Amino acid sequence: MFRAIAALFLTLPMSAQALVPPDYQEPPSDFTAEVEAGFQLNTGNTDSTSFNGRTKLVYDTKKMKQEGTVKAYFAADDEKTTSEKYDIQIQSSYKLDNDTAYLGGGYVFGRGDFTIDRFGSYTQISTVSTGYGFDAISDHSTKLSLEVGPGYRYNMPIETDAEPDPEANRDVILRTAIKFEQKLQEYTSLNADLTAEAGEDNSTLTLDMNYKNTLFQDWAFKIGVNVKYTDVVPEGTKQTDTITTFNLLYTFQ
Repeated sequence: MFRAIAALFLTLPMSAQALVPPDYQEPPSDFTAEVEAGFQLNTGNTDSTSFNGRTKLVYDTKKMKQEGTVKAYFAADDEKTTSEKYDIQIQSSYKLDNDTAYLGGGYVFGRGDFTIDRFGSYTQISTVSTGYGFDAISDHSTKLSLEVGPGYRYNMPIETDAEPDPEANRDVILRTAIKFEQKLQEYTSLNADLTAEAGEDNSTLTLDMNYKNTLFQDWAFKIGVNVKYTDVVPEGTKQTDTITTFNLLYTFQ
């Protein structure tokens, strides 16, 4: 009797393994999260070295795509804090049916971008926009999306000697964006986002580019460059801000 029971327990794991193919993988999830942190170099309105962090959440279903990103930058020298910046980006996209969209992979979106930058040329920036986007290219290795639409931007300039009590700038804008993803090899990829905001009083151009190399499983090393050009800035501040980051990234799926 004992031998029969023991034989039964030994054959159960083997039977279970036979039911699961050796190359079985979990089905893809609608939810993806990325968390990264690392070293940064600042040039422009601030010159220092320190740390940064970023968290991105994506919930992508058949009809909707929700994206949220939070970034934090902090730097200090031996005497004082030299850089403190927080970015929040939120976008909700509704995917159009193929037979109703003029271009394949079309969607309409609503977006909000919010920045608090203690040492930037503008200490508070809030932008809300809406519009239409479409996936010009979407395959296993290459993705290219284009977006365009109107928006509204609120800018609060930094206090300067010439303008100790500045007034906020409010502007209606036209936002255009190009989002590019390229898988270079099995474990490496290149991403680049180019965004232009054209307004009557001010215009900006932002390039956010990064190179990612997977180290093992869900861990990757990431080099990023963020360059933002602002056409009109307060006196004594620079038009171009650049942030270079070297981060370790972990992906949840």
